Formats: sequence, structure tokens, C-alpha cells
Amino acid sequence: MSRRSVITKRGRVLSVARAVPTANAVQNLLWRVARLERQVQTLSELVRSHAEDADRLVKIVAENRDVLQDELLREHQTRLRARKRLRPVGSSSR
Repeated sequence: MSRRSVITKRGRVLSVARAVPTANAVQNLLWRVARLERQVQTLSELVRSHAEDADRLVKIVAENRDVLQDELLREHQTRLRARKRLRPVGSSSR
């Protein structure tokens, strides 16, 4: 293993061994990369699932909104019909 000199913040010179990748270090690196790839895959699935859930919620809200609008329109029309029935007969000629 070769050695090199390193100057610290305080100005001291240290002799440090250079790291030569060993089989164990390479194996560790490959395991970490594989783990990161699995995590990215899982995260992608979670994001996709979240987007699908959000789409479903938007559809549900839109459907509920349409139902509520229809109900409000029916109530309004019922009130108008009731007002027309309650008007005096002579008031329509104004």
C-alpha cells in the first residue's frame, strides 16, 4: 500500500495510506447500489400509487360537486314554482 502526505487544518503533515479498493469494498459498493435501485423502485411505485389516489379523489369530488349542484338546482326550481303558485292572480300584469 502506498502512502501519501496530507496537511491538516492546523498545518500538521500526516502520512496517510492510500485506499486500494478491496474485493470486500467493491462488494459493499455493489450492494449499496443495488439497495439504492430497490429504494428508487419502491419510491416510484409509491409516487405512482399516490398519483392514482389523487386522481380518484379528484373524480369523487367532481362527482359530488355535480350531485350537489343538481340538488341545489332542484331546490331552487321548487322554490320558484312555489313562489309562482303563491303570487296573486293580478300581479302578473305589471
